Amino acid sequence: MALLAGAAAFSGTGSATLNGDELATISSASRSLPEMFELARHIDGHFLPYYLFMHFWMKLGTAELWLRLPSAVAIGVAAWFLVDLGRRLHSTRAGVIAAAVFAILPSVSYYGAFARSYAFAAAAVVFSFWALHRAIERADGRRWVVYGVAVALVCSTHLFAVLVLPAQLLLVRRVAVGRMAVALAVGCVPAAVLGLIGFGERHAISWIPQRGPEVWLKFPKMAAGANALGLALFALALAGAVLLWRARRDDGVWAFVLVGWLVLPPVLLLAVSQLVTPVYVDRYLFVTAPALALLAGLAVACLPRFHVVAGVLVVALGCALAVPEHVEVREENGRFENIPWALRVIKAEPDDAIVYGQSHLRAGFDYYADSLMPVDVLRSGDSPDPDGFGYPERSDVSGVLEGRERVWLVWRGTKQSGLEGDSVARVAEVERAGFELSSAKHSGDLPGLTVALFTRQGTAG
Repeated sequence: MALLAGAAAFSGTGSATLNGDELATISSASRSLPEMFELARHIDGHFLPYYLFMHFWMKLGTAELWLRLPSAVAIGVAAWFLVDLGRRLHSTRAGVIAAAVFAILPSVSYYGAFARSYAFAAAAVVFSFWALHRAIERADGRRWVVYGVAVALVCSTHLFAVLVLPAQLLLVRRVAVGRMAVALAVGCVPAAVLGLIGFGERHAISWIPQRGPEVWLKFPKMAAGANALGLALFALALAGAVLLWRARRDDGVWAFVLVGWLVLPPVLLLAVSQLVTPVYVDRYLFVTAPALALLAGLAVACLPRFHVVAGVLVVALGCALAVPEHVEVREENGRFENIPWALRVIKAEPDDAIVYGQSHLRAGFDYYADSLMPVDVLRSGDSPDPDGFGYPERSDVSGVLEGRERVWLVWRGTKQSGLEGDSVARVAEVERAGFELSSAKHSGDLPGLTVALFTRQGTAG
Protein backbone atom coordinates (compact mmCIF):
# COMPACT_ATOMS: atom_id res chain seq x y z
CA MET A 1 0.00 0.00 0.00
CA ALA A 2 2.95 2.31 0.64
CA LEU A 3 4.16 1.66 -2.91
CA LEU A 4 0.66 2.38 -4.24
CA ALA A 5 0.49 5.71 -2.42
CA GLY A 6 3.98 6.70 -3.52
CA ALA A 7 3.22 5.71 -7.11
CA ALA A 8 -0.06 7.65 -7.08
CA ALA A 9 1.80 10.76 -5.94
CA PHE A 10 4.69 10.22 -8.35
CA SER A 11 2.27 9.87 -11.28
CA GLY A 12 1.77 13.62 -11.28
CA THR A 13 5.37 14.72 -10.91
CA GLY A 14 6.23 15.23 -14.55
CA SER A 15 3.05 16.76 -15.92
CA ALA A 16 2.36 19.96 -13.97
CA THR A 17 5.00 22.63 -14.36
CA LEU A 18 6.93 24.03 -11.40
CA ASN A 19 5.34 26.97 -9.64
CA GLY A 20 6.86 29.86 -7.75
CA ASP A 21 7.25 27.98 -4.46
CA GLU A 22 9.07 25.13 -6.16
CA LEU A 23 11.30 27.56 -8.01
CA ALA A 24 12.08 29.12 -4.64
CA THR A 25 13.27 25.67 -3.55
CA ILE A 26 15.61 25.57 -6.55
CA SER A 27 16.80 29.10 -5.88
CA SER A 28 17.53 28.36 -2.23
CA ALA A 29 18.99 24.87 -2.53
CA SER A 30 21.25 25.72 -5.47
CA ARG A 31 23.17 28.31 -3.42
CA SER A 32 26.32 27.55 -1.52
CA LEU A 33 25.91 26.65 2.15
CA PRO A 34 27.05 30.11 3.38
CA GLU A 35 24.61 31.72 0.92
CA MET A 36 21.80 29.47 2.16
CA PHE A 37 22.42 30.48 5.75
CA GLU A 38 22.53 34.13 4.69
CA LEU A 39 19.15 33.72 2.95
CA ALA A 40 17.73 32.03 6.06
CA ARG A 41 18.59 35.16 8.06
CA HIS A 42 16.10 37.12 5.96
CA ILE A 43 13.42 34.81 4.55
CA ASP A 44 12.24 31.19 4.69
CA GLY A 45 14.45 30.37 7.67
CA HIS A 46 11.94 27.77 8.87
CA PHE A 47 12.46 25.88 5.58
CA LEU A 48 16.21 25.65 6.11
CA PRO A 49 16.26 21.93 7.05
CA TYR A 50 14.39 21.07 3.85
CA TYR A 51 16.59 23.36 1.76
CA LEU A 52 19.69 21.69 3.20
CA PHE A 53 18.35 18.27 2.19
CA MET A 54 17.48 19.53 -1.31
CA HIS A 55 20.89 21.18 -1.62
CA PHE A 56 22.55 17.76 -1.65
CA TRP A 57 19.70 16.08 -3.55
CA MET A 58 20.05 18.59 -6.39
CA LYS A 59 23.71 17.69 -6.84
CA LEU A 60 22.33 14.85 -8.99
CA GLY A 61 19.95 16.94 -11.11
CA THR A 62 17.20 19.55 -11.26
CA ALA A 63 14.66 17.91 -13.57
CA GLU A 64 11.03 18.17 -12.43
CA LEU A 65 10.77 14.44 -11.77
CA TRP A 66 13.94 14.43 -9.69
CA LEU A 67 12.96 17.50 -7.67
CA ARG A 68 9.57 16.03 -6.79
CA LEU A 69 10.66 12.44 -6.18
CA PRO A 70 11.48 12.98 -2.46
CA SER A 71 7.93 14.18 -1.82
CA ALA A 72 6.48 11.10 -3.52
CA VAL A 73 8.75 8.88 -1.40
CA ALA A 74 7.59 10.75 1.72
CA ILE A 75 3.98 9.99 0.79
CA GLY A 76 4.89 6.31 0.54
CA VAL A 77 6.52 6.46 3.97
CA ALA A 78 3.42 8.13 5.44
CA ALA A 79 1.22 5.40 3.95
CA TRP A 80 3.45 2.66 5.42
CA PHE A 81 3.18 4.10 8.92
CA LEU A 82 -0.58 4.56 8.42
CA VAL A 83 -0.95 0.86 7.71
CA ASP A 84 0.86 -0.15 10.88
CA LEU A 85 -0.78 2.53 13.02
CA GLY A 86 -4.19 1.34 11.83
CA ARG A 87 -3.18 -2.23 12.69
CA ARG A 88 -2.15 -1.19 16.18
CA LEU A 89 -5.34 0.76 16.82
CA HIS A 90 -7.74 -1.79 15.35
CA SER A 91 -6.65 -4.25 12.66
CA THR A 92 -4.54 -4.69 9.57
CA ARG A 93 -7.58 -4.12 7.38
CA ALA A 94 -8.09 -0.73 9.06
CA GLY A 95 -4.53 0.28 8.21
CA VAL A 96 -4.74 -0.98 4.64
CA ILE A 97 -8.04 0.80 3.97
CA ALA A 98 -6.69 4.00 5.56
CA ALA A 99 -3.61 3.91 3.33
CA ALA A 100 -5.77 3.25 0.26
CA VAL A 101 -8.00 6.23 1.10
CA PHE A 102 -4.88 8.34 1.67
CA ALA A 103 -3.50 7.32 -1.73
CA ILE A 104 -6.61 8.46 -3.63
CA LEU A 105 -6.81 11.94 -2.09
CA PRO A 106 -6.20 14.70 -4.66
CA SER A 107 -4.35 16.63 -1.95
CA VAL A 108 -1.89 13.72 -1.74
CA SER A 109 -1.45 13.78 -5.52
CA TYR A 110 -0.76 17.52 -5.29
CA TYR A 111 1.69 17.65 -2.38
CA GLY A 112 3.25 14.31 -3.30
CA ALA A 113 4.29 15.90 -6.58
CA PHE A 114 5.47 19.18 -5.10
CA ALA A 115 9.05 20.23 -4.43
CA ARG A 116 8.33 21.59 -0.97
CA SER A 117 8.37 20.06 2.49
CA TYR A 118 4.64 19.45 3.00
CA ALA A 119 4.77 15.72 2.17
CA PHE A 120 7.78 15.39 4.50
CA ALA A 121 5.75 17.02 7.27
CA ALA A 122 2.84 14.62 6.74
CA ALA A 123 5.19 11.61 6.90
CA ALA A 124 6.87 12.93 10.06
CA VAL A 125 3.50 13.49 11.75
CA VAL A 126 2.28 9.95 11.03
CA PHE A 127 5.65 8.65 12.25
CA SER A 128 5.24 10.59 15.51
CA PHE A 129 1.81 9.10 16.26
CA TRP A 130 3.10 5.63 15.39
CA ALA A 131 6.15 6.09 17.63
CA LEU A 132 3.98 7.40 20.47
CA HIS A 133 1.72 4.35 20.28
CA ARG A 134 4.76 2.05 20.43
CA ALA A 135 6.21 3.93 23.41
CA ILE A 136 2.92 3.69 25.32
CA GLU A 137 2.45 0.05 24.37
CA ARG A 138 5.63 -0.99 26.16
CA ALA A 139 7.57 1.25 28.51
CA ASP A 140 11.01 1.24 26.95
CA GLY A 141 13.54 4.03 27.02
CA ARG A 142 14.61 3.39 23.44
CA ARG A 143 11.05 3.73 22.22
CA TRP A 144 10.77 7.12 23.88
CA VAL A 145 13.99 8.12 22.12
CA VAL A 146 12.38 7.17 18.80
CA TYR A 147 9.34 9.26 19.72
CA GLY A 148 11.57 12.22 20.55
CA VAL A 149 13.28 11.86 17.17
CA ALA A 150 9.87 11.74 15.48
CA VAL A 151 8.80 14.95 17.23
CA ALA A 152 12.05 16.61 16.13
CA LEU A 153 11.31 15.60 12.54
CA VAL A 154 7.80 17.05 12.81
CA CYS A 155 9.27 20.32 14.03
CA SER A 156 11.95 20.38 11.32
CA THR A 157 9.82 19.60 8.28
CA HIS A 158 7.39 22.48 8.66
CA LEU A 159 6.93 24.94 11.48
CA PHE A 160 3.15 24.61 11.68
CA ALA A 161 3.24 20.82 11.66
CA VAL A 162 3.75 21.18 15.43
CA LEU A 163 0.04 22.01 15.70
CA VAL A 164 -0.70 18.27 15.74
CA LEU A 165 1.29 17.76 18.95
CA PRO A 166 -1.38 19.08 21.37
CA ALA A 167 -3.58 16.17 20.30
CA GLN A 168 -0.92 13.80 21.57
CA LEU A 169 -1.08 15.42 25.01
CA LEU A 170 -4.50 13.80 25.46
CA LEU A 171 -2.56 10.60 26.16
CA VAL A 172 -0.52 12.09 28.98
CA ARG A 173 -2.52 10.28 31.68
CA ARG A 174 -1.69 6.92 30.10
CA VAL A 175 2.07 7.32 29.97
CA ALA A 176 5.09 7.92 32.13
CA VAL A 177 4.70 11.68 32.20
CA GLY A 178 8.37 12.33 32.82
CA ARG A 179 9.57 10.35 29.80
CA MET A 180 6.99 11.87 27.49
CA ALA A 181 7.79 15.36 28.75
CA VAL A 182 11.51 14.87 28.15
CA ALA A 183 10.93 13.43 24.67
CA LEU A 184 8.63 16.32 23.75
CA ALA A 185 10.93 18.95 25.22
CA VAL A 186 13.98 17.69 23.37
CA GLY A 187 12.04 17.03 20.18
CA CYS A 188 10.54 20.53 20.18
CA VAL A 189 13.92 22.29 20.28
CA PRO A 190 13.89 22.70 16.46
CA ALA A 191 10.40 24.22 16.70
CA ALA A 192 11.61 26.76 19.24
CA VAL A 193 14.57 27.75 17.10
CA LEU A 194 12.67 27.83 13.81
CA GLY A 195 9.73 29.57 15.46
CA LEU A 196 11.95 32.41 16.66
CA ILE A 197 13.47 32.67 13.19
CA GLY A 198 10.03 32.67 11.59
CA PHE A 199 8.71 35.33 13.94
CA GLY A 200 11.64 37.55 13.05
CA GLU A 201 10.88 37.04 9.37
CA ARG A 202 7.11 37.52 9.57
CA HIS A 203 7.39 40.42 7.14
CA ALA A 204 7.92 37.80 4.43
CA ILE A 205 4.35 36.53 4.87
CA SER A 206 2.71 39.95 4.99
CA TRP A 207 0.80 38.92 1.87
CA ILE A 208 -1.36 36.52 3.95
CA PRO A 209 -4.74 38.18 4.72
CA GLN A 210 -6.45 37.95 8.06
CA ARG A 211 -8.99 35.12 8.14
CA GLY A 212 -12.08 34.42 10.17
CA PRO A 213 -13.82 31.23 11.31
CA GLU A 214 -15.48 30.92 7.90
CA VAL A 215 -12.27 29.29 6.60
CA TRP A 216 -13.20 26.17 8.55
CA LEU A 217 -16.03 25.58 6.08
CA LYS A 218 -13.41 25.01 3.39
CA PHE A 219 -11.26 22.76 5.55
CA PRO A 220 -12.73 19.41 4.37
CA LYS A 221 -11.98 20.37 0.76
CA MET A 222 -8.45 21.40 1.70
CA ALA A 223 -7.64 18.21 3.58
CA ALA A 224 -8.97 15.91 0.86
CA GLY A 225 -8.28 18.10 -2.16
CA ALA A 226 -11.89 17.84 -3.39
CA ASN A 227 -15.09 19.27 -1.98
CA ALA A 228 -17.55 16.35 -2.29
CA LEU A 229 -14.92 13.79 -1.31
CA GLY A 230 -13.83 15.90 1.65
CA LEU A 231 -17.35 16.20 3.04
CA ALA A 232 -18.00 12.47 2.59
CA LEU A 233 -14.75 11.51 4.27
CA PHE A 234 -15.30 13.92 7.17
CA ALA A 235 -18.67 12.29 7.87
CA LEU A 236 -17.01 8.88 7.66
CA ALA A 237 -14.15 10.07 9.90
CA LEU A 238 -16.54 11.17 12.64
CA ALA A 239 -18.26 7.79 12.41
CA GLY A 240 -14.84 6.14 12.63
CA ALA A 241 -14.02 8.02 15.83
CA VAL A 242 -17.30 6.96 17.44
CA LEU A 243 -16.89 3.34 16.36
CA LEU A 244 -13.28 3.21 17.59
CA TRP A 245 -14.32 4.62 20.95
CA ARG A 246 -17.11 2.06 21.28
CA ALA A 247 -14.91 -0.82 20.13
CA ARG A 248 -12.09 0.08 22.53
CA ARG A 249 -13.70 1.58 25.60
CA ASP A 250 -10.62 0.59 27.60
CA ASP A 251 -8.47 2.58 25.18
CA GLY A 252 -11.05 4.95 23.76
CA VAL A 253 -8.86 7.99 24.29
CA TRP A 254 -7.21 7.27 20.93
CA ALA A 255 -10.49 8.18 19.22
CA PHE A 256 -10.19 11.67 20.72
CA VAL A 257 -6.49 11.83 19.85
CA LEU A 258 -7.20 11.12 16.17
CA VAL A 259 -10.02 13.67 16.08
CA GLY A 260 -7.65 16.18 17.68
CA TRP A 261 -5.06 15.41 15.02
CA LEU A 262 -7.67 16.23 12.39
CA VAL A 263 -9.39 19.33 13.81
CA LEU A 264 -6.94 21.02 16.20
CA PRO A 265 -4.43 22.27 13.57
CA PRO A 266 -6.92 24.52 11.72
CA VAL A 267 -8.30 25.81 15.03
CA LEU A 268 -4.85 26.55 16.42
CA LEU A 269 -3.57 28.03 13.15
CA LEU A 270 -6.46 30.49 13.12
CA ALA A 271 -5.75 31.31 16.77
CA VAL A 272 -2.12 32.11 15.90
CA SER A 273 -3.39 34.28 13.04
CA GLN A 274 -5.65 36.26 15.36
CA LEU A 275 -3.21 36.57 18.28
CA VAL A 276 0.18 36.94 16.59
CA THR A 277 0.16 37.55 12.84
CA PRO A 278 -1.92 36.27 9.90
CA VAL A 279 -0.59 32.81 8.98
CA TYR A 280 -3.67 30.84 7.92
CA VAL A 281 -2.79 29.20 4.60
CA ASP A 282 -4.50 25.98 3.53
CA ARG A 283 -1.34 24.13 2.54
CA TYR A 284 0.06 24.46 6.05
CA LEU A 285 -2.65 22.00 7.13
CA PHE A 286 -1.85 19.11 4.80
CA VAL A 287 -0.59 17.24 7.88
CA THR A 288 -4.25 16.56 8.75
CA ALA A 289 -4.87 14.48 5.59
CA PRO A 290 -3.47 11.25 7.10
CA ALA A 291 -5.80 11.60 10.10
CA LEU A 292 -8.77 11.98 7.78
CA ALA A 293 -7.79 8.83 5.91
CA LEU A 294 -7.06 6.87 9.10
CA LEU A 295 -10.39 7.69 10.70
CA ALA A 296 -12.20 6.78 7.47
CA GLY A 297 -10.33 3.48 7.36
CA LEU A 298 -11.26 2.76 10.98
CA ALA A 299 -14.92 3.44 10.21
CA VAL A 300 -14.95 0.81 7.49
CA ALA A 301 -12.90 -1.68 9.50
CA CYS A 302 -15.29 -1.40 12.47
CA LEU A 303 -18.22 -2.66 10.41
CA PRO A 304 -19.42 -6.05 11.69
CA ARG A 305 -18.99 -7.70 8.26
CA PHE A 306 -18.17 -7.13 4.58
CA HIS A 307 -15.09 -5.04 5.42
CA VAL A 308 -13.33 -5.78 2.14
CA VAL A 309 -16.39 -4.97 0.04
CA ALA A 310 -17.03 -1.78 1.99
CA GLY A 311 -13.37 -0.77 1.72
CA VAL A 312 -13.33 -1.30 -2.03
CA LEU A 313 -16.57 0.69 -2.38
CA VAL A 314 -15.21 3.59 -0.31
CA VAL A 315 -12.00 3.77 -2.33
CA ALA A 316 -13.86 3.41 -5.64
CA LEU A 317 -16.40 6.08 -4.68
CA GLY A 318 -13.60 8.33 -3.54
CA CYS A 319 -11.87 7.96 -6.88
CA ALA A 320 -15.11 8.73 -8.71
CA LEU A 321 -15.84 11.84 -6.64
CA ALA A 322 -12.34 13.22 -7.18
CA VAL A 323 -11.74 12.51 -10.88
CA PRO A 324 -11.87 16.20 -11.94
CA GLU A 325 -9.43 17.21 -9.21
CA HIS A 326 -7.03 14.37 -10.03
CA VAL A 327 -7.07 15.42 -13.67
CA GLU A 328 -6.58 19.07 -12.77
CA VAL A 329 -3.49 18.57 -10.59
CA ARG A 330 -1.88 16.50 -13.36
CA GLU A 331 -2.40 19.09 -16.09
CA GLU A 332 0.41 21.37 -17.23
CA ASN A 333 -1.23 24.19 -15.28
CA GLY A 334 -1.83 22.02 -12.22
CA ARG A 335 0.26 24.29 -9.98
CA PHE A 336 -1.36 27.51 -11.25
CA GLU A 337 1.76 29.23 -12.55
CA ASN A 338 2.20 28.08 -16.11
CA ILE A 339 5.49 29.45 -17.38
CA PRO A 340 5.71 27.10 -20.42
CA TRP A 341 2.37 28.57 -21.52
CA ALA A 342 3.82 32.07 -21.20
CA LEU A 343 6.83 31.06 -23.28
CA ARG A 344 4.52 29.81 -26.03
CA VAL A 345 2.61 33.10 -26.01
CA ILE A 346 5.79 35.14 -26.42
CA LYS A 347 6.59 35.35 -30.13
CA ALA A 348 9.92 37.09 -29.93
CA GLU A 349 11.33 39.12 -32.78
CA PRO A 350 14.94 40.34 -32.97
CA ASP A 351 15.59 43.20 -30.54
CA ASP A 352 12.44 42.50 -28.48
CA ALA A 353 12.83 43.17 -24.78
CA ILE A 354 11.23 41.47 -21.79
CA VAL A 355 10.43 43.02 -18.42
CA TYR A 356 9.14 41.14 -15.37
CA GLY A 357 6.46 42.59 -13.15
CA GLN A 358 7.97 40.64 -10.23
CA SER A 359 11.67 39.99 -10.59
CA HIS A 360 11.52 36.49 -9.06
CA LEU A 361 9.58 35.29 -12.15
CA ARG A 362 12.90 35.42 -13.95
CA ALA A 363 13.92 32.16 -12.25
CA GLY A 364 11.08 30.27 -13.92
CA PHE A 365 11.86 31.62 -17.37
CA ASP A 366 15.53 30.76 -16.88
CA TYR A 367 14.50 27.21 -15.95
CA TYR A 368 12.12 26.56 -18.84
CA ALA A 369 13.38 28.71 -21.72
CA ASP A 370 14.93 26.53 -24.43
CA SER A 371 14.67 28.87 -27.40
CA LEU A 372 15.36 32.47 -28.33
CA MET A 373 14.09 34.80 -25.63
CA PRO A 374 13.63 38.56 -25.71
CA VAL A 375 16.49 40.52 -24.17
CA ASP A 376 16.22 40.76 -20.39
CA VAL A 377 17.01 44.46 -20.36
CA LEU A 378 16.63 45.12 -16.62
CA ARG A 379 18.81 42.25 -15.44
CA SER A 380 21.96 43.39 -13.71
CA GLY A 381 23.28 40.09 -12.35
CA ASP A 382 22.96 36.35 -12.83
CA SER A 383 22.54 35.48 -9.15
CA PRO A 384 19.41 36.16 -7.07
CA ASP A 385 19.45 38.61 -4.21
CA PRO A 386 21.30 37.24 -1.17
CA ASP A 387 18.35 38.10 1.08
CA GLY A 388 15.49 36.90 -1.13
CA PHE A 389 14.32 35.33 -4.37
CA GLY A 390 14.25 38.45 -6.51
CA TYR A 391 17.08 39.52 -8.81
CA PRO A 392 19.07 42.76 -8.91
CA GLU A 393 17.60 44.97 -11.62
CA ARG A 394 18.33 48.29 -13.20
CA SER A 395 15.85 51.01 -12.29
CA ASP A 396 16.08 53.15 -15.45
CA VAL A 397 13.29 51.48 -17.45
CA SER A 398 13.15 54.30 -20.01
CA GLY A 399 16.89 54.12 -20.54
CA VAL A 400 17.12 50.38 -21.16
CA LEU A 401 14.15 50.50 -23.56
CA GLU A 402 15.55 53.36 -25.63
CA GLY A 403 15.75 52.36 -29.28
CA ARG A 404 13.45 49.34 -28.88
CA GLU A 405 10.04 49.06 -30.52
CA ARG A 406 8.52 46.11 -28.66
CA VAL A 407 8.64 44.96 -25.05
CA TRP A 408 7.01 41.92 -23.45
CA LEU A 409 5.81 42.37 -19.90
CA VAL A 410 5.04 39.34 -17.71
CA TRP A 411 3.51 39.52 -14.27
CA ARG A 412 1.88 37.24 -11.74
CA GLY A 413 -1.77 38.21 -11.48
CA THR A 414 -4.75 39.01 -13.66
CA LYS A 415 -4.75 41.43 -16.58
CA GLN A 416 -6.84 43.82 -14.51
CA SER A 417 -4.34 43.81 -11.64
CA GLY A 418 -1.64 45.17 -13.93
CA LEU A 419 -3.56 47.23 -16.48
CA GLU A 420 -6.27 48.76 -14.32
CA GLY A 421 -4.69 48.75 -10.86
CA ASP A 422 -1.37 49.86 -9.46
CA SER A 423 -0.13 46.51 -8.11
CA VAL A 424 2.33 46.03 -10.99
CA ALA A 425 4.55 49.11 -11.04
CA ARG A 426 6.45 48.01 -14.15
CA VAL A 427 3.35 48.50 -16.31
CA ALA A 428 3.22 52.21 -15.58
CA GLU A 429 6.98 52.52 -16.02
CA VAL A 430 6.84 50.90 -19.46
CA GLU A 431 3.97 53.20 -20.47
CA ARG A 432 5.90 56.25 -19.30
CA ALA A 433 8.80 55.07 -21.45
CA GLY A 434 6.58 55.67 -24.51
CA PHE A 435 4.89 52.29 -25.02
CA GLU A 436 1.24 51.35 -25.31
CA LEU A 437 -0.54 48.03 -24.89
CA SER A 438 -0.81 45.96 -28.04
CA SER A 439 -2.16 42.67 -26.64
CA ALA A 440 -2.48 40.78 -23.36
CA LYS A 441 -3.31 37.20 -22.44
CA HIS A 442 -3.93 35.56 -19.09
CA SER A 443 -3.25 31.91 -18.32
CA GLY A 444 -6.83 31.41 -17.12
CA ASP A 445 -6.13 30.39 -13.53
CA LEU A 446 -6.06 32.62 -10.47
CA PRO A 447 -3.88 34.48 -9.88
CA GLY A 448 -1.99 32.97 -12.82
CA LEU A 449 0.29 34.75 -15.23
CA THR A 450 -0.36 37.59 -17.64
CA VAL A 451 1.73 38.12 -20.78
CA ALA A 452 1.36 41.52 -22.44
CA LEU A 453 3.02 42.99 -25.51
CA PHE A 454 3.70 46.73 -25.51
CA THR A 455 4.79 48.58 -28.65
CA ARG A 456 6.29 51.99 -29.11
CA GLN A 457 3.53 54.58 -29.46
CA GLY A 458 2.78 55.16 -33.10
CA THR A 459 4.23 51.79 -34.13
CA ALA A 460 2.06 48.95 -35.41
CA GLY A 461 2.15 45.83 -33.23
